[in-house]
Amino acid sequence: MKISNIAADKQFKIVLFGMTHAINLLTKKDRKFRELVAKHDFTACICLRTEDIGRVFKFSNGKIKSKSGKQLDCDVTMLFENAQDAMKMMVPWRDYQDVIDLAKLFKVDIQGKQGEALALHFTDVLGAIVDNQVKYGMAMKDGTMRYVNNTNGGPVFVYVKDDKIVRITPMELDDEDPEPWTIKARGQSFTPSKKVTVSPHTQGIKSTVYSKDRILYPLKRVDFDPDGERNPQNRGISGYERISWEEATDLVAKEIVRVKQEFGPGAIMNGSGSHHTWGNLGYWLSARPRFFNSIGTSYVVHNPDSWEGFYWGAMHHWGNSIRLGAPDTYSTVEDALQNAEMIVFWSSDPESTSGVYGAMEGTQRRLWAKQLGIEFVHIDPFYNHTAALLGGKWLGSKPGTSNAMAIAIAYVWMKEGLYDKDFVADKTEGFEEWQDYVLGKEDGIPKTPEWQQAETGIPAHDVRALARRWGTKRTYLAAGGIQGFGSACRSATGAEWARSMVCLMAMQGIGKPGVNMGCLQQGTPVDTRFFFPGYSEGGLSGDYEGTGVGVNMYQRMPQVLTMNTVKQRVPRLNIPEAILEGEASGYPTDTKSIEGQFFDFKYPAPGHAPIKLYYKYGGSHFGTMNDTNRYARMYRSDNLETVVNQSIWMEGEAKFADIILPACTNFERWDIGEFANCGGYIHHCYTQVNHRVVTIQHKCIEPLGESKSDYEIFRMIASQLGLGAYYSEGTSELEWVRRLFNGTDLPEKISWGKFLKKGYYVVPPPKEADRDPVSWRWYYEGRKKDVPEMNPLPSEYKEDFKQGLQTQSGKIEFVCNSLKRFAPDDPERPVMTKYIPSWEGPHSGELYEKYPLQMISPHSRYSFHTMMDGKDSHINDIVDHRVEIDGYFYWIIRINEVDAERRGIAHNQVVEVFNERGSVLCAAHLTQRVPEGTVHSYESSALYEPIGEPGNSPDRGGSVNVLTPSRPIIKKSHSTACNSCLVDIRLWQGE
Repeated sequence: MKISNIAADKQFKIVLFGMTHAINLLTKKDRKFRELVAKHDFTACICLRTEDIGRVFKFSNGKIKSKSGKQLDCDVTMLFENAQDAMKMMVPWRDYQDVIDLAKLFKVDIQGKQGEALALHFTDVLGAIVDNQVKYGMAMKDGTMRYVNNTNGGPVFVYVKDDKIVRITPMELDDEDPEPWTIKARGQSFTPSKKVTVSPHTQGIKSTVYSKDRILYPLKRVDFDPDGERNPQNRGISGYERISWEEATDLVAKEIVRVKQEFGPGAIMNGSGSHHTWGNLGYWLSARPRFFNSIGTSYVVHNPDSWEGFYWGAMHHWGNSIRLGAPDTYSTVEDALQNAEMIVFWSSDPESTSGVYGAMEGTQRRLWAKQLGIEFVHIDPFYNHTAALLGGKWLGSKPGTSNAMAIAIAYVWMKEGLYDKDFVADKTEGFEEWQDYVLGKEDGIPKTPEWQQAETGIPAHDVRALARRWGTKRTYLAAGGIQGFGSACRSATGAEWARSMVCLMAMQGIGKPGVNMGCLQQGTPVDTRFFFPGYSEGGLSGDYEGTGVGVNMYQRMPQVLTMNTVKQRVPRLNIPEAILEGEASGYPTDTKSIEGQFFDFKYPAPGHAPIKLYYKYGGSHFGTMNDTNRYARMYRSDNLETVVNQSIWMEGEAKFADIILPACTNFERWDIGEFANCGGYIHHCYTQVNHRVVTIQHKCIEPLGESKSDYEIFRMIASQLGLGAYYSEGTSELEWVRRLFNGTDLPEKISWGKFLKKGYYVVPPPKEADRDPVSWRWYYEGRKKDVPEMNPLPSEYKEDFKQGLQTQSGKIEFVCNSLKRFAPDDPERPVMTKYIPSWEGPHSGELYEKYPLQMISPHSRYSFHTMMDGKDSHINDIVDHRVEIDGYFYWIIRINEVDAERRGIAHNQVVEVFNERGSVLCAAHLTQRVPEGTVHSYESSALYEPIGEPGNSPDRGGSVNVLTPSRPIIKKSHSTACNSCLVDIRLWQGE
């Protein structure tokens, strides 16, 4: 042991001596490193607490000198308990679990005389010794360097020359990469192309990096004085002045301290969009919660906005809480191609939404289905892109009426015996009671195809014909692009529509060959046993409560636990009410159980402070929430004393901030991630893709202007608060990337050096015999669950582990026991699904007479939420996205030609779409792709540009969510019903 101590002492001395030479050598070779070293003049000492061993470093004018010795009065002191501990941290190949243990046991301490700034700078220098020697990327014959990155629309190659991106292209896999899987179906073989697709919006992503709307410097609103008049009434109106990062971070840090001291816990609110630039470490569930947990904030609670109907409705029939009530879809691509005879696309447009993050991977598979002669039916108020590509029968129903059609289909099946009676008898509960309602025994109204015709506008003979074909063919039901998504989910009747989808599948015997849920967007035969986390696993957050860190990563990736001590929460859809009225309530999104959604919460929380500082991160609520003029009015209230916005582009809510912090894009920072792998409640989300592609996200160029990565911005503010070391763990972004790499299965397959250089790894598909079982086959055949997901949790089973479903009966329930226990007499969500007319639609009386057009606003094909819209990007040139009129790119509203003629509207005229909540100026697109009485406009405009007072004047930017209702689907929920929206349209006269 004594020899070991002596050896460690010698190694420690050698490392310290070599550091001086390494730093001086790198300053001569590397400009970026030289600039880093020259930032500060200071002295630093690295030494042992118990022995007189150490070295003193003097930084002056970008150069360094050092001498042996221990000097505790230096500007920075790094103190280790002993040499063995020091060597665990000082070597490049360090084990991060050792590093964390040293910190948690106080065996290492780093202090700065002037606070944390110099201490963190010193750790930056030490980390950069390793980071700046990293070699990555591939040199091309044309003189460019080819890097790899990832986006919300797929992984890409990035070609750079002279620190400027020349082009961004989809990835093409090489001969070294594994061959893809093959499916044999009906005498044919289907193998996907050995390349990776990207979404349409990714094609224009380079233009967003170099957009004129990039925020390049920290900004302060010109009439905001934190020590005087704050002028909140001018948010969204007044301009900005450029300030330094030092001033910006100092302002933010002081405001954080002030509101905590002056008001108490909960006075800071943090909110974000649901999506951000890609990467497990830089995404919204990683660096952001690590920072806000550190300072203590009232979090904005997200509603399950893509799964609304399935979460608040379908879950009560069959469980699947881990997926927010949506079904799993393992190996359904193979099953559908081999066995299905028909696919019903119901509120399903995967050619627009690409599932989620899934690029255009599913297009080839759907074309295979067409090649095989599989029949297609499309039920949607809009003749969408999927229907246009595949063809088939289109039923253009009125918005919010799909549940009437579903119940009428069930009526035909019941009357004509076109359902799986054995499955219903053995695998379900409560069918007879629901049958009494459908056949009219309960209320005297048989739910015939003729009955539904008055609601949906679809002729009875079409619905009867569909019911008969569906009941006699092996049919897949596509309820949304990714199953559980879909615009019908997000309407006043969304919960009942989703519930009826479950009931229809139960009647047809879900799980038998060719009978399941899916649209060939999910369920590819990729390897689900290879572990790489999705972004929902929390990255570097250390957040065991708000992310999946505690599920998948705590055993694999060492990181310090972060915990938010503030218990106050604010429902996202009611942020304006919380600020303006001082009260709000909501229901949680809980994946652990069916009953988790019943526990409502209220703002303000007991003993907590009202919100005074709002720190908004990424995205725009103007384009993505409901009745969003409310948010504009909220921002201009003096109830909000300070607003900070951390954004890449000057758009949406950024213009309503007092202090703006410029973030860089994912092309300007380090990260790591996998194509279409979000994890969380889209478990094994990557079964959308044809090849599992894990990418290191190279830092392709230096951040433009003075923009910085989100991690670096949070670290700087944390440093001002004395939390810099706690936040960063003394780790650079590239070191965090390697730490996450080491926590996955990648090191078993590819070295760090090769991964760093090539930029990606393709996970080989399993052998045909090793593919996942088909979803629900186990249930249909009465076996234990055999698909690779831990759902339900062990305590949720009623019999043997993995036997049965999550419901009380363990079966699919037509009458829901969970609703019987919670609210058996709730007219908005009865214990079994019934047709309940929309509270904003043709049954709305005077409101419908005043606003006779029903507007639907699904996700756009050409933008990922607000990510790719606006910004003067190439996407604006797509005439199906925006239309240029008199030099301005207007958002599009699609209106039936008959409705347009009645209003004197011609194609591509500027019109005002309006209701009592506001008005939006759009370009009219006359079409037969929407029925009379229905208008269509994609949601998520990045722009909110009122032509007068914000919150009280027409918006020219295209934020049609100004018009959508803030009322939840049902009162006992936290949900959006944006596709139940009555409007009218008139020519814009410029008044």
